[in-house]
Amino acid sequence: MAFDPAWSAWRARATDPAGQSSGLTSQEMIRPMPPTTTLDRYTPYALAALRIVAALIFMEHGTQKLFGFPAPPANGQPPILSLLGIGAIMELVGGLLILVGAFTRPVAFLLAGEMAVAYWMFHAPRSFYPVLNGGDAAILYCFVFLLLVFTGPGAWSVDGSRNRADRSF
Repeated sequence: MAFDPAWSAWRARATDPAGQSSGLTSQEMIRPMPPTTTLDRYTPYALAALRIVAALIFMEHGTQKLFGFPAPPANGQPPILSLLGIGAIMELVGGLLILVGAFTRPVAFLLAGEMAVAYWMFHAPRSFYPVLNGGDAAILYCFVFLLLVFTGPGAWSVDGSRNRADRSF
């Protein structure tokens, strides 16, 4: 654990070996978080792994609807300009952009919206419970993409390399 002077000062004030009042107010007794841990340095890589795996699986939904691969949808392939067809294009193209980490935040925002619409239009009317209406994947994708809106792509991304190139000038 790295040395953090603020943490050390708080510990010294909070612990009194004589059992006397520490002098801290109740708000000061609540320490938000200890200093960073050794796992924190892997956060960008874990986020990138989540982004890449989610994008690969998400793209599969698009390829199924557009090309019938790996298997055609149960209701057949939708017309390209239908709501499902446009969703399939968003899943394939948006998934590819998320996979490489290009324009991650705006694309993730659009895809989160797509998944929210998909859930409320197609899944929720079937049943209140996601496990019964088949919408659990839509909910998870929605929130994974919302996470990417706020965190960015993590490591191994076009966005990250573009940001590094911008800082070098």
